Amino acid sequence: MTKTAALIPARYASTRLPSKLVQDLGGKSVIQRTYLSTLAAGVFDEVWVVTDHLEIKNQIETLGGKVFVSKKEHQSGSDRIAEAMEEVDADLIVNVQGDEPFQDQTSLRDLIAVFEDAQVQVASLKTKIPAEEAQNQNTVKVVTDLKGNALYFSRSAIPFNRESKTELSYWKHIGIYAYRRAVLQAFTSLPKSELESVEMLEQLRLLENGYKIKMVETLHQTVAIDTAEDLEKARKIL
Repeated sequence: MTKTAALIPARYASTRLPSKLVQDLGGKSVIQRTYLSTLAAGVFDEVWVVTDHLEIKNQIETLGGKVFVSKKEHQSGSDRIAEAMEEVDADLIVNVQGDEPFQDQTSLRDLIAVFEDAQVQVASLKTKIPAEEAQNQNTVKVVTDLKGNALYFSRSAIPFNRESKTELSYWKHIGIYAYRRAVLQAFTSLPKSELESVEMLEQLRLLENGYKIKMVETLHQTVAIDTAEDLEKARKIL
């Protein structure tokens, strides 16, 4: 049987909401909520938090959780969790975003299930959004081929609705990635690609290097905490 591990990259510094992962969210910090909801999903053999800061380490260890402390500076969450591979014994690695405290069991289970197909190398999640949300540059969109593999990701609204069709579907990319172990290690050894640099989306490095990303549909709308307003929204949801 394939052994699965969820790795939660947890960088302490943040731009729009300083030290956001240790902000209070109903009596626990944001990173503690993310860890606990990932653990509660019950779909992983192991759950790890991978961090660069002792405060986050201490908060997770208080919950009895496993922590890997990064020894290097990293440009992305994928690079951070790849360093932790020396400690994690798993065939399938799922990168769960540290600032998304409400993880969904069904979405995570469906994501892992596609790896029953031996040809799937990488998988991620998508959810349908209205046209007006597709115009938001902070919302990453994805278009796929007929087999459900990603063709492109963009901050622009894709596809461009030239004929103003009323039935056009837009899909938001939810940044949870599942990798076969060897693919993750290979991915993070590749140089930053041109499209990745333009859009500031690391998954484009995979596409530019010929990897396929299987997109799995979900109805779950994640809550990513990037601003003080996002944090207040999460408190109301909780």
